[in-house]
Amino acid sequence: MTPARILIIAGSDAGGGAGIQADIKAVTALGGYAMTAVTALTAQNTLGVQGVRGVEPAFIREQIRSVLDDLGADCIKTGMLHDAAVIDAVVAELDARANTVTVVVDPVMVAQSGDRLVADEAMAHLRDVLIPQARLITPNIPEAEALLGRPIDGVAAMPAAAEALLDLGCQAVLLKGGHLAEEVLEDVLATRQGITHLRHGRLTTTSDHGTGCTLASAIAEGIGRGLDLEVAVRRGRDYLQRALETAVPLGHGHGPVNHGHTVMPFGLTPEPQ
Repeated sequence: MTPARILIIAGSDAGGGAGIQADIKAVTALGGYAMTAVTALTAQNTLGVQGVRGVEPAFIREQIRSVLDDLGADCIKTGMLHDAAVIDAVVAELDARANTVTVVVDPVMVAQSGDRLVADEAMAHLRDVLIPQARLITPNIPEAEALLGRPIDGVAAMPAAAEALLDLGCQAVLLKGGHLAEEVLEDVLATRQGITHLRHGRLTTTSDHGTGCTLASAIAEGIGRGLDLEVAVRRGRDYLQRALETAVPLGHGHGPVNHGHTVMPFGLTPEPQ
């Protein structure tokens, strides 16, 4: 069986917990084939972001063309797009293919450590030119507030906020509620057909770096293999939940999740459940 081909257009995380590295791990662990176009390099670890170096937009376009002209893609997932020129480069390549590939947009703006990764003008440009092309966007609460320009006051306000994000032109929104102080973590999936509430128990862990990247890539892999959107979202959330549950602490800050929990090392057998 041919694996789902997922092209990830995002920044690199030197620490391996988020960004391109997390995306590749998630897609691979779920049986897909990950390809990349790197938009930026970061000096980053579990404690924060120490430096960012952008890739020239023309070379980002060259990476995208190189992959799509040969290997093709069943879904494209975007992550860190740090300025307007980078967003224009991505949109130009999508336009050149008449929007024939499904796009999942993770509007990455702030790292887990709180470090800002994207300028305000880039956020506005993302909202205006890329989000309208998306099959799905996956903002957390701070990202949604930035896109909407207003606060989201608790779980009760999430459905209306998700519908407002839908009005930006995308086909679906997964608004993630993890930043809210609730015992039960609630996400809201909004489509033109209505609202679906998705819930998981909240875990107490510091191994939560890269959760947004991981979830969006897991969902993109599901979409790429032809799953219904809600099924792909539920599958991605379940994969991430298990990755959080089984993570081993690494580093001195917010460590990575266990992306490889679906894969057994050679010669080992699964532990009884």
